[in-house]
Amino acid sequence: MTKLFALVPPLALLALSAAAPARAASFACDKAETPDETAICAHLPLNDMDVEMATRFAILKDVLPMGGQTKLRDDQEIWLKERHACDADVACLRGLYETRLKVLRGVLSEFAKQGPQ
Repeated sequence: MTKLFALVPPLALLALSAAAPARAASFACDKAETPDETAICAHLPLNDMDVEMATRFAILKDVLPMGGQTKLRDDQEIWLKERHACDADVACLRGLYETRLKVLRGVLSEFAKQGPQ
C-alpha cells in the first residue's frame, strides 16, 4: 500500500504534463504548421535555443529605447523569414539560432554595461 502512495506524485505530474500542450517559447508545438516549427519542437536543443531567443528578445523589447526596439523587431522579422527558409533542416536552424543568439546576447550585454540611466 505504501508503494502505491509513493507512485501517486510522479503519476500525477505525468498526467499534468500530458494534459498541457508542448511549448517552445515562441509558439505552441501542438499548433506547429511549418517545417521549421515542427523541427524545433522535435529537437530539444533547437527548442531550448528557441526558449532562450524568445526570452532575450522579450527582455530587450522592454528595455531598449524606441529606435532600438524598432531595429530589434525589424531584425527579428528578417530572422524569422530566414528560419522559415530552412524548412526542417536542423543544421540550418541550429546555425541561424546560434547566430541570432550571439547577436541578442551581445546587445543585452552592452545594454547591461551601461547600467541604470
